[in-house]
Amino acid sequence: MNREQWCTRLFQSIDGKRSGDFLSFLTPDASFRYGSAPAVEGEAAILPVLEAFFASVSSLSHRVLDLWEVPGHIVCRGEVRYARHDGKSVSMPFCNVLGLRGDKIARYDIYLDPTPLAAQ
Repeated sequence: MNREQWCTRLFQSIDGKRSGDFLSFLTPDASFRYGSAPAVEGEAAILPVLEAFFASVSSLSHRVLDLWEVPGHIVCRGEVRYARHDGKSVSMPFCNVLGLRGDKIARYDIYLDPTPLAAQ
């Protein structure tokens, strides 16, 4: 499987709110950071953060515009659309930097400003 297919599967796990599938992409000791929130480390710490976020939105959908692979890293730039529980939706740009260890993600950093998602 090439990296584009691999990233498609990764984002499908996120957009489908499938925590277990998402965690299968990570090393057991992975670091995960969303926006300016503090990083959490390890599956046991990542899972509740992920599930709380999934519960906070009705749905989400990623569109990857660019994908770069450099030794030990993948960088994905695109747009994410969140549907909120109040029926409103918001789209915003994102850039994810994935630090790899073999075929797994050891460091997952999401760069975006989540402020529009919380705006009334």
